[in-house]
Amino acid sequence: MSTRSSKKILVVDDDSNFLKLIRIRLELAGYEVATALNEDEAIAIAKGEIFALSIVDLKLVNRDGISLMEEMHSINPYMPIIILTAHGSIEGAVEATKKGAFNFLNKPFDPKELLLQIQRAMENQRLVSEVKRLEGLLKGRYDFKNIIARSEKMQRVLDLVSRVAETDSTIYISGESGTGKEVVAKAIHLVSKRRDKPFVAINCAAIPETLLESELFGYEKGAFTDAKRSHGGLFAQSHQGTIFLDEIGDMSLSVQAKLLRVLQERRFYPLGSGRPIEVDVRVIVATNKDLEAEVKNGSFREDLFYRIHVVPIDLPPLRQRKEDIPPLAEHFLRDISQRMKKDMKGFSAMAVQKLMLYDWPGNVRELENTIEHAVAITQHDVISEEIILPAKDLPAKPLKPLKEAVEDFRKGYLVRLLEFTKGNVSKAAEMAGRYRADFYNLLKKHNLKPEDFKDLDKEK
Repeated sequence: MSTRSSKKILVVDDDSNFLKLIRIRLELAGYEVATALNEDEAIAIAKGEIFALSIVDLKLVNRDGISLMEEMHSINPYMPIIILTAHGSIEGAVEATKKGAFNFLNKPFDPKELLLQIQRAMENQRLVSEVKRLEGLLKGRYDFKNIIARSEKMQRVLDLVSRVAETDSTIYISGESGTGKEVVAKAIHLVSKRRDKPFVAINCAAIPETLLESELFGYEKGAFTDAKRSHGGLFAQSHQGTIFLDEIGDMSLSVQAKLLRVLQERRFYPLGSGRPIEVDVRVIVATNKDLEAEVKNGSFREDLFYRIHVVPIDLPPLRQRKEDIPPLAEHFLRDISQRMKKDMKGFSAMAVQKLMLYDWPGNVRELENTIEHAVAITQHDVISEEIILPAKDLPAKPLKPLKEAVEDFRKGYLVRLLEFTKGNVSKAAEMAGRYRADFYNLLKKHNLKPEDFKDLDKEK
């Protein structure tokens, strides 16, 4: 696939003289033009390149332009298509627009009107792409400032992410289930130079081995029993953008071999095709497995491991970043209560303590589910400890030396005070029964900054 697709137009018509004429007009207007005299030729061309737009005659040799348009959209769903119709074929034009055509033009057409329609279609597609990107930002809140990372470990993660996002290097994200690997992957994409192009994600563990290869690389019509029409595949859909391969450790060895070739050559063969497709894509992978151990036991290719292990990012489990639990809980409480249309004020101090004591084997995902459950069942505007993790027994902790246990308790106590007072030192010192100066000394000793606890709602 060419990387210069923004000016490429594919024209499909069974009249060779018409194709010559329209090619001249479009090339004079600055467009690159490919032409096809029949449906099979058009599909073959569409599979090998990315086009900004296609112009298709409604009446073709073997079938109508609408069915061809639908097949072309299965290859490139984002390509606008203008349908050419003969005078009086209003029903066909209406049907074409209902089924996904950008617009239609009557033949013979005014050349100025054609160029205007092309310009509008391309501008519309640009605006649609921008709206989708902004919706992704608003819906997912994947901007770095919205990834809650008060803990030192997560701050180090985001520092690394900010340094590698603008590169095209392959990113390898590891971490337990529920630590937010896809959140980080989307954040990388949205601050990269590919932000305006597609972000395509697939969970390799959720798709059977027999289907994963066809999902990734696409297939030709008739490549297997149920292949009724050609399919472009996720690598083709993510051209010029980012593809996120989650749980890559569950990928079979046969698919690993094909993936390795894509990473090495930046081209692949759809199932049933002998024609390679070139692709420009940034690859981010994620796993909750120890892939080095998988390499040793023969479950994962060593050459693929080194190919994907370019920039490793390890996401710490929630139990190792407990400073992030209160702000995460507040973040989920606000979003969930808005969705459920409940006016929630916050958590009781004992509820926060219970959240802090639990080890969260399901990590951030489990925390979000826990808050959603609490908001759903509470009849009050403050979440109490009785409805937080009601069926969980907090794990018994091994006894620490007295001095270490006391220091841990003091730091946890100070964190909860600052959370409760939103960083108001005077109020926190008063509640602790300490002079303001003494309280500042305690904060300094435990490396706590009041400003980190202020206006949490604005941060989120």
